[in-house]
Amino acid sequence: MSLQDHGLTPRLKPLPTRRTATLSVLDVGTSKVVCLIAELRPVPEGEALRGRTHLARVLGIGHQRSLGLKGGAVIDLEAAESAIRPAIHAAERMAGVEVKSVIVNLTGGRLASHHFAAHVPVRSGMVCSSDIGGVLEVASNHTLRPGRAVLHALPTGFSLDGQSSIVEPSGMIGERLGVDLHVVTAEAASSRNLMLAIERSHLDIEAVIATPYASGLSTLADDEAEMGVVVIDMGGGTTSWGVFSGGHLVHADAIAVGGHHITMDLARGLTTTVNAAERLKTLYGTALSSGSDDRDMVAVPHIGDDDERESARHVPRAQLVRIIKPRVEEILELVRDRLRNAGYAAQAGRRIVLTGGASQLMGLPDVASRVLQGQVRMGRPLGIKGLPEAGKGPAFSAAVGLLVYPQVAHIEHFEPRGRRPFAGSGTGGYFEQVRRWIGESF
Repeated sequence: MSLQDHGLTPRLKPLPTRRTATLSVLDVGTSKVVCLIAELRPVPEGEALRGRTHLARVLGIGHQRSLGLKGGAVIDLEAAESAIRPAIHAAERMAGVEVKSVIVNLTGGRLASHHFAAHVPVRSGMVCSSDIGGVLEVASNHTLRPGRAVLHALPTGFSLDGQSSIVEPSGMIGERLGVDLHVVTAEAASSRNLMLAIERSHLDIEAVIATPYASGLSTLADDEAEMGVVVIDMGGGTTSWGVFSGGHLVHADAIAVGGHHITMDLARGLTTTVNAAERLKTLYGTALSSGSDDRDMVAVPHIGDDDERESARHVPRAQLVRIIKPRVEEILELVRDRLRNAGYAAQAGRRIVLTGGASQLMGLPDVASRVLQGQVRMGRPLGIKGLPEAGKGPAFSAAVGLLVYPQVAHIEHFEPRGRRPFAGSGTGGYFEQVRRWIGESF
């Protein structure tokens, strides 16, 4: 079975460069659900950020505490649907627009990268569009193991008669054309269950985007993607990362450990409620020790006490640091080791962009710089208007990246579910896909 048969949604057509479009996107995370409705207006090339053709202006925003997800994967369909619907409705009310279809991101499902290469002879001696399409078609015929769904199929470079790193071979003279194809996949079951939770809210799905890719599209500035950078998105239940080099996403991966695990460590270590632990982490938590930690006291409510202020006990801030620091180091060491095993340790040693809600923990950039041996900066959404002040931080990077994706979707190469127009056509529904799958398999 080739990767052409593993995809879930059709490739998006390019946004018209001179036309305005209205898009709806849905960021379904382990800790929160965010819906954005935005108007994308074309801007002159000199005024747009790298790789973008439009400027997004948010018309409506809705966010809700996430339910029914664990480690980025749906574990309770009804609970997930009950969190998605209010976020959609809030954005619709604010924008005065009815949402019919959305672009959604995926973090769970064991994201993985695959690299395929292919070569074909150039028939006329000069490379034309049919030669490029032919070599991409050959690369797409590689097989994937069963149970995987294709999220992205990105050409990362062409070669011609042994000359590599060719960006656009069309019109060049040569005899043998080659391509390197980066394919990002996820577990099909996790992907389909997420789609089902959304479609139960009567929405079609335009595309499913890997979270680290969306976060990179949103936060990378200037020539960072060209020079080489690792974008680490730290969410509530997952930490995902994407390696960008030569202007392309060349690697994506994720682990099911995130900020919620730090909260649970605090709740267990301090014998308090999860809500109280989250508040303590947000207000007083840090991944770095300081000389005043033993003197600074914080109030920790007991479990089951009605009057939290009177019954709370006081512990030194150093006790929070002793709980938080090992978990933060563990997450970053897992990222470092996975990058090293994948052969991308060099990229990690240069530039690192931290984003996602859990990345806002105090002291995290310093610990990341020490563990990953690189220059670290915080990543926030770039090139967007209309976001409230609370939405301009790292927690909204993936959601904003989903608005950027249609501007770069044309570089992908796969049509797994037939050719459909961009504007709101959807996927035909999850149940329709199941019906087709049964018809094809039995």
